[in-house]
Amino acid sequence: MFNQEVYPAVNVNQQAERQFLNFLIPSLPAPGLGGPPGIPGFPGPGLQPSQAPTAPPPPFIPQQAVASPFAIDPGAISLCMFRNTFIWLSNGQGFWFYPIIIGPRSVAGFRWNGRFWVIFGIDTRRIVSFTCF
Repeated sequence: MFNQEVYPAVNVNQQAERQFLNFLIPSLPAPGLGGPPGIPGFPGPGLQPSQAPTAPPPPFIPQQAVASPFAIDPGAISLCMFRNTFIWLSNGQGFWFYPIIIGPRSVAGFRWNGRFWVIFGIDTRRIVSFTCF
């Protein structure tokens, strides 16, 4: 955990994202080694793990859907697995995302930074709404 005296500007959301990414990145299997069978994005021995999309997302920003209290539960966002998904956050930000792993309170995958896909994970409580294509 982060020492609040050393890192006074680190807030709870940043801590949660860092812990999530620290959990996610070391758990990725080395190329060619595969991972535990039956886990989405981590195929069995001899297969490659899921990779970032090879094409950019659509060149438009979709209109924001009406948010509901249940819009970001794991069941709803799991329908967007391995699909281009536009996400709107509670802070007003919006971006293209390609989810590959969905947990009970988080989602991980790849975020489009305007030039290429980068690995990214976020707490689902920060997502206001999403739409996938």
